[in-house]
Amino acid sequence: MSTDSRELTRRERTAICRLVTGICANYDPEYGCLPLDCECYMLNKWWTGAYCKYFQTAVLPLDTVLEADLAGNPAVLSRKTCPVCGAAYLPVTSQTYCSEACRRKGKREADRRRQQRHRRRNKG
Repeated sequence: MSTDSRELTRRERTAICRLVTGICANYDPEYGCLPLDCECYMLNKWWTGAYCKYFQTAVLPLDTVLEADLAGNPAVLSRKTCPVCGAAYLPVTSQTYCSEACRRKGKREADRRRQQRHRRRNKG
């Protein structure tokens, strides 16, 4: 992670809370952080810097865009926007869509447009 400490943006804080409450195996809504037996440290995080080790190694890699933002990596510059849903993602090789579902939907739309052009040309 980056050595420069800065305030987290609202989007980053929301993404961290979503990851902790939805994916983290150490988090319980009733008890908080199970290993520490207290409230989860990551839910009240306002600055970059020290992170929960479990969160950093097991949960954060699931959100590559957030991980790159928090690390301050130049990989953020290669972030793409999905043409179907508008979500930001870090592409793997020449990936155009953020997910398989968006790829199928984009292909369906392209096929539909191609068929419309074909019908217009052959109509007259």
